[in-house]
Amino acid sequence: MIEFHFEIDFELDESKYSDWLTRICQSEKSTVGDLNYIFCTDEYLLDINQKYLSHDTFTDIITFDYCEGDSVSGDVFISVDRVKDNAVDFKVSFDQELNRVMAHGVLHLLGFKDKSAEDAVLMRRKENEKMEMFHVEH
Repeated sequence: MIEFHFEIDFELDESKYSDWLTRICQSEKSTVGDLNYIFCTDEYLLDINQKYLSHDTFTDIITFDYCEGDSVSGDVFISVDRVKDNAVDFKVSFDQELNRVMAHGVLHLLGFKDKSAEDAVLMRRKENEKMEMFHVEH
């Protein structure tokens, strides 16, 4: 089950996003377990970053992995503030950057990494592939 939580004044079409995220998991031969997307502020996510990861920096996303087997479960925290700023920096729409970050989180849960240059290239390719799925209706 995919659930969306809002720690900030923010809304999205939950059924559309839930369907898309489910299809992303299915496209990688996995099923959705308990998947939570939590939308928050920079300060909220900075607190999590400091408390749980000992990092004192702003970030757009933090993903906590609770997957078992091919069942995708986890908590994906997204700073709406960072997504807005990154959209401006990367010269893309807010919606496009939000989709990239949301796909990025579930891709981590599906086992994709981005620490090495090679892994980052694959992650970006997968992000683009999954973003293309957003507008495809079944």
